[in-house]
Amino acid sequence: MEGPLSVFGDRSTGEAIRSQNVMAAASIANIVKSSLGPVGLDKMLVDDIGDVTITNDGATILKLLEVEHPAAKVLCELADLQDKEVGDGTTSVGSSALYQ
Repeated sequence: MEGPLSVFGDRSTGEAIRSQNVMAAASIANIVKSSLGPVGLDKMLVDDIGDVTITNDGATILKLLEVEHPAAKVLCELADLQDKEVGDGTTSVGSSALYQ
């Protein structure tokens, strides 16, 4: 008989992990911050097959990114929920990570 099954997976802690989380959140914020406000710039995103999307909507930008880092994924999901529930403010949600 084998030992108990761990449902928690690998778990890492410490300053290095905290720094990686902060860097991931800051990276997401830096992507969307230039599209914030009345003089916000549009972003041009190109997907795998070459389709081009030009937008300044934070939810669209974050939805089209292929994010792997867990902390960055949380921000992308938060912006998506903000878009579904309220319909606006997704760029503010994404860029607010810089102010924490």
